[in-house]
Amino acid sequence: MDHPTFKAADPQYEARVRASFGRQEMMRTLGVRITSLGPGWIELEFDHDERFTQQHGFLHAGAIAAVLDSACGYAAFSLMPDDAAVLTVEYKINLLKPASHDRYKATGIVVRSGRTLTVCRGQIEPDSGEPIAIMTGTLATVTGTSIQH
Repeated sequence: MDHPTFKAADPQYEARVRASFGRQEMMRTLGVRITSLGPGWIELEFDHDERFTQQHGFLHAGAIAAVLDSACGYAAFSLMPDDAAVLTVEYKINLLKPASHDRYKATGIVVRSGRTLTVCRGQIEPDSGEPIAIMTGTLATVTGTSIQH
């Protein structure tokens, strides 16, 4: 996917995104790591792990959804002010192919960034080949609350 061109509201967005991502136990458990990011986009990478498969040996849809949710969330978060937190409002996922590869790349990109809501698109693809899952998501910018970011 092509990376969008946005200007980050917070010049320290990259450190803030990496720090927040580092606090996500779910991503750590799944072995997901940030490979690159910019204003309005992020790329994540993770390996196939038998612990997160379903009965046929494919990566479970719940694991795929969790990674795409984080990819979209952090793409949106990268454009938010330094005092904001991000929360998912909704998402839709299409599972296109069984996930049975050794390694995957997840990409989240902002389609539209608003004051309160941000719409993102995400996809997961193996090292080689076409996407195995795509997501559209809506993320909320949350300020003035006790939510940690």
